[in-house]
Amino acid sequence: MRNEVEGKSWFRNRILGRRPGIKSVSGQAQVELAVLLPVAIALLVGITEIGRYANTCIVVSHAANAGVQYAAQNRVTASSDALIIQAAKADAPNIAHLTVTPGHYCTCANGSSSTCQPTDCSNSRIIEYVKVNTQTQMNSVFSYPGFPRSFTVKGEKIMRVSQ
Repeated sequence: MRNEVEGKSWFRNRILGRRPGIKSVSGQAQVELAVLLPVAIALLVGITEIGRYANTCIVVSHAANAGVQYAAQNRVTASSDALIIQAAKADAPNIAHLTVTPGHYCTCANGSSSTCQPTDCSNSRIIEYVKVNTQTQMNSVFSYPGFPRSFTVKGEKIMRVSQ
């Protein structure tokens, strides 16, 4: 009976690669952890920074959209810059230093240019557009070599004013 047990352990040790005297491989696992943990943490921090940047881009773009939607309701709302700015900033309450720049311009229905004066476009009608630009600075949490510490995030929307 003893020969069978010794035969099995000999088989395990020689064929399966186990050597007598080595009881554990935990040292190898610790070395692998020491090598891969900094890489995993760097990836996690990078993914978080990219997520913050993407979220800021979306919020700034939606703020421009909210401002232009408010302004495009009619000609009265299109000329109220303070209310356009208020509508855009209300859509992005978590963005501290959001800059909103409303503007509008006109064209004639036949494609010629217009200064938004009633005397323009003698053979066609005036079409008014409103444009809202939004902008903020996003600071990264960590400093990365080769990358700037802060990024400018911009949004722009243009919409035709209802007449």
